[in-house]
Amino acid sequence: MKLLKKLTSIAGASSDESRIKKFLLKYFNENKNTWKTEPTIYATEEFQDCIVLVFGKPKTAIYAHIDTIGFSVAYDNQLVKIGGPDIQDGIQLVGLDSIGKIETELMVIEQENERPILKCIYPRQIDRGTILTYKPNFRENTSTVQSPYLDNRLGVWSALKVAETLENGAIVFGTYEEHGGNSVGYISRFLFEKYTIRQALISDITWITDYVTPGKGVVISMRDSGLPRRSYLEKIIKIAEKSGIDFQLEVESAGGSDGSSLQKSDLLIDWCFIGAAEDNVHTPDEIVSKYDIMCMVELYKVLMKKL
Repeated sequence: MKLLKKLTSIAGASSDESRIKKFLLKYFNENKNTWKTEPTIYATEEFQDCIVLVFGKPKTAIYAHIDTIGFSVAYDNQLVKIGGPDIQDGIQLVGLDSIGKIETELMVIEQENERPILKCIYPRQIDRGTILTYKPNFRENTSTVQSPYLDNRLGVWSALKVAETLENGAIVFGTYEEHGGNSVGYISRFLFEKYTIRQALISDITWITDYVTPGKGVVISMRDSGLPRRSYLEKIIKIAEKSGIDFQLEVESAGGSDGSSLQKSDLLIDWCFIGAAEDNVHTPDEIVSKYDIMCMVELYKVLMKKL
């Protein structure tokens, strides 16, 4: 899983996705000739740090966000959250400011009846606005992978595996998902108007719960804070059942994804969240079953042919 290890090591918190975009474009140029269908690549300034791949005659688009959670440095080395990172003393953070590379630790200062103050331990003042992310720490054994930022570098990795054999479809590598959403509305309109794409699959990572367990297959989310259209959802479940690929059904009352942005847009686009489940969500120790990852890739390959 060298590619996944590399993906998790590249900093790319929401608003700061240019490095991961650069890596992906290089990867496409080096590998697209070996794929079954060579895609059209949209990655001009018009798309900011997003990338859109279009294969053949697409009917369905995969959305995989390339941004992560993190922290912005404010005053006196205090930190402001980007998205919803886990808050624990001693978490190792890295970044880069005008003076050089930074490696520091998160310090949580509890306050009675108030939110805790977040600071980083460092011998000098870090430039205001510097973005810090979890220090890379990729671990692998025979059954699991564990690392910061499997959410959503694993969703990106899965989409790249699907791209190798994809004949017809689109893959969107979007931005800002962890901090309010940004790019999905624009790109979905582009794909809707240029290619009449009205179907979407959200390649992202969900949660281990009492009812969704590791090693039991990929998760099809029947709902979170958003509600996919029932007829589209049932179509996906029927295809999954016939495929023989192991999957689990999830029903949650909270949480969201690029699917939420699609549902809130003014376009009538069907969407469904499908992804492996992880434990230790939004921490440096996210962990996912390799079997569930395999099921995720295989189900996406089937759905992109059958939908």
